[in-house]
Amino acid sequence: MTTTERTEFDAGAAGAILRRACEVADVEPDGIEMLRFGDHAVFRIDGGRIVSRVGRGPDRLTSVRREVAVAEWLPAEGYPAARLVTVAEQPVVVQGHPVTFWEGLADGDTYASTGEMGVLLRRLHELEPPPFSLPLLQPFDRVAQRLKRAAIPDTTRAFLRSMADDLAAEYGRLRFALPAGHLHGDFNVGNVLRDAAGRPNIIDLDGFVTGPREWDLMQTAMYYDSFGWHTEAEYADFVAGYGFDVREWSGYTVLRSIRELLMVTWLSQNAGTNPRAAEEVEKRVESLRSGGSRRDWAPF
Repeated sequence: MTTTERTEFDAGAAGAILRRACEVADVEPDGIEMLRFGDHAVFRIDGGRIVSRVGRGPDRLTSVRREVAVAEWLPAEGYPAARLVTVAEQPVVVQGHPVTFWEGLADGDTYASTGEMGVLLRRLHELEPPPFSLPLLQPFDRVAQRLKRAAIPDTTRAFLRSMADDLAAEYGRLRFALPAGHLHGDFNVGNVLRDAAGRPNIIDLDGFVTGPREWDLMQTAMYYDSFGWHTEAEYADFVAGYGFDVREWSGYTVLRSIRELLMVTWLSQNAGTNPRAAEEVEKRVESLRSGGSRRDWAPF
């Protein structure tokens, strides 16, 4: 279901798009509250009973349609994942922006343990492939577009572009230890939430791709050893749950650098409208330039 007409995408525009999508989907737009703003603007509706994701632009439509397919596949396999609200055909497309509606999980802020995360990820990777095709992982596919539209200094943009080119060459030479298969694509503690019964579920399903399983292990490892966001015991629980420590693989530092680059370019999209994000981008870039500690990177 689609309406045309385009608009600039910021927090205000995202909220207006959501309200129009609510009209189309016959969802009551009560108590709309923004949760985060990145490739999608994510909103809580009616105290979290519904969570809506508004895509940044038409380029998100393909991945959102894939997300809907994944959301239908996983429950059929008995796998705990975010569930779509039964409304009009999803996604609803408003002014080129794909909008989806999801059942809220408890208060939306209760995360799984790292041990549970490891078990869930292993279970996910052990599932038979979905009955539809997934694209191959392309780690750098959004970097150029993000940098083109980011309101950052030209010197920062040039540095990040050069870093992406160098890392793309290194990525092409990697030899992976684990078999390839379907991936969540953005597996981290923020995307594993407990439902009202306390059971962990994975969310943010639009990044599903096919590729090296190491990719899904990276963020939890980095959150421990690069940023200190997980403790040593928490990371050990994750490794025990999954059964493999990606830090012991020879290509770990390359994937870590790629993930760091993506964290910076993702945040750069908000630099023009969020002074705190702009400041954080420059801080992160300085540590990339100098090889300094990442321990002061702030979560977004």
